[in-house]
Amino acid sequence: MNLRDALFLVQIILAVTLIAIILLQAKGSITGLFGDSSSQVYRTRRGLELRMFQFTIVLSGAFFVIALINSLKF
Repeated sequence: MNLRDALFLVQIILAVTLIAIILLQAKGSITGLFGDSSSQVYRTRRGLELRMFQFTIVLSGAFFVIALINSLKF
């Protein structure tokens, strides 16, 4: 396994993890899709929800960097 294959594997793992963490954060957003705006309450994130949000930002940044590295010809 060379470096390019390892980077592709890391990118796939990051993509699957990012999808999973985004889906975990999307709780209760189904009703908002159908126009039920009365159920939306704007509040601050706390505890686990805040950590998941921060983890999503870090994962998306890592995914972006790995995708840029994979796009280079080396």
